[in-house]
Amino acid sequence: MKAGNIGLWIIAAVFAWAGWIILDVSRAPSGGTSSSISAVKTSKVPVLVEFYADWCGPCKAVGPVVNQLAGEVSGKAQVIRINVDDASEAANEHGIRSIPTFIAFKNGEEVRREVGAISKSLMLEMLGL
Repeated sequence: MKAGNIGLWIIAAVFAWAGWIILDVSRAPSGGTSSSISAVKTSKVPVLVEFYADWCGPCKAVGPVVNQLAGEVSGKAQVIRINVDDASEAANEHGIRSIPTFIAFKNGEEVRREVGAISKSLMLEMLGL
């Protein structure tokens, strides 16, 4: 590399970095996270929220159980899954440091929190069912 080209390399690196930042900021979050979080605050029934990630082994193991529970408690409670990779702000807002993390809400207030792949019976207990 010639000494005269260093300036061009620096300019190219700055443009690449700026392009990456613009691309990252302009990407819209997926999964309807803001509406899910507002549902927690306004729900008249208990809500169980699972914070998970697609790459997480324990999350993958417990995911089908969470989905089955959601169908079983329909009308009596609400079950929401939030992907921390798509909703990092929601995860930070709720102090998520490990996944999966389950948080039970009643009347918009957190009443219980469990970390790890928990059993269906514990999920029901968290919901008060």
